[in-house]
Amino acid sequence: MKYRMAIAVLALVNALVALYLHLYKLGRVGALACSAGGGCEVAQFSQFGWFAGADVALIGVVGYAFLFICALVALQPSLVDTRWTNWGAFLVIVPAVLFTWRLKYGEWVVLKTFCPWCFISFVSIHACLVLAILDRRRLLRSAPAPGKEPATLPLAA
Repeated sequence: MKYRMAIAVLALVNALVALYLHLYKLGRVGALACSAGGGCEVAQFSQFGWFAGADVALIGVVGYAFLFICALVALQPSLVDTRWTNWGAFLVIVPAVLFTWRLKYGEWVVLKTFCPWCFISFVSIHACLVLAILDRRRLLRSAPAPGKEPATLPLAA
């Protein structure tokens, strides 16, 4: 459960960071807490701050919120050892990892800037991927050997 708990915490924190960035872009919060040099503003308001007409920060809010909900569901005692909850995490995390690589390419290579908030998200989603892989390994280790059924109690006649 510790891997799934860590994914839930990372997803919640990053959903809040993405919400902060989205509200900044909408003008709903004051100054953006960022490093000197304006890398956050450059990244936020560039062509890489939008994807298919949607604010990238808003996509992050929705994605991380969905991952948080998936992790909470996977923490339910009856679902701790189910593989489908782990696959659900991968279905959210893998596209997010690919998406953040696109954003980092745009930020670092094209724009030649650095946004610490974006970097936190980049590192966090990769940490979620590692945690999901570790959780998958845990599930595979606890699975019964091929050809052997798990022990069950005999039914009463």
